[in-house]
Amino acid sequence: MIKVARALPYAQRVRTVGSLVEYIIGPLVGFRRRAKNHLMRIMPELTETQCRKIASKCLNNAGRTFIENYSSEEFPGRMAANDLDGPGFDALKKAAAEGRPVILVTGHYGNYEAVRAALVARGYPVGGLYRNMKNPYFNAHYVRTMEAFGGPVFPQGRKGTSGFVKHLKQGGQLVLLFDQHVFDAPALDFLGKPALTAVSAAQLALRYNAVLIPFYGIRRADGLSFDTVLEPPIPASDAVTMTQALNDSLSARIKADPTQWFWVHRRWRAPESPA
Repeated sequence: MIKVARALPYAQRVRTVGSLVEYIIGPLVGFRRRAKNHLMRIMPELTETQCRKIASKCLNNAGRTFIENYSSEEFPGRMAANDLDGPGFDALKKAAAEGRPVILVTGHYGNYEAVRAALVARGYPVGGLYRNMKNPYFNAHYVRTMEAFGGPVFPQGRKGTSGFVKHLKQGGQLVLLFDQHVFDAPALDFLGKPALTAVSAAQLALRYNAVLIPFYGIRRADGLSFDTVLEPPIPASDAVTMTQALNDSLSARIKADPTQWFWVHRRWRAPESPA
């Protein structure tokens, strides 16, 4: 599918894969139903029809994001000239000039790689952290695609942790996503419901005196271009308070446009029962 899609002109490629995930793949594997159920639980003021429409658009955005991130020449090229908005960009430039590390934090909203690509194009070595796929052949392909954006990428685990910590200590910038369920993490408010939320981004920021900046690649109405926004840095305090501020930032973005967040994640799962 990826090979066939990449043979299409860029705009047609993005629209086609978005529609494929929205109308065929997503419903077939149960993603649309799961997204709709999450929406009905978290946003009870919406009708079931509204939730179904948002869930469908969520899948379309996911499909577009997937193939954009596999368009390792066209997508970064399009983002290279994108304006970087928000006070967080000035904070990042100041930190980089001082040799101070920066941790850029976002969720599965819009396409977060839009911001990383725009920053890499400006000479910032923004690293990424990824989770290894179960299929080793697909994983190797996936990693090569991320590396093509520029900036180092690190796998989750001991080896990857060592690499991105070294990158931070050298005054580098690192992207982390924090909006998935993590067992044994503290339960923090997210969209009005308790959700187990990793505090590792804030812990790293405190440990290495890094600037913690929320950011978003927000898809525009044309479905192909983005607003690339870096919000004000989160003030240093304690890991839980800082992470709650990140949750609040992402919640505000989701409320502004719920179609851009990946409602398919099992974000509000209950903690594991003791054995």
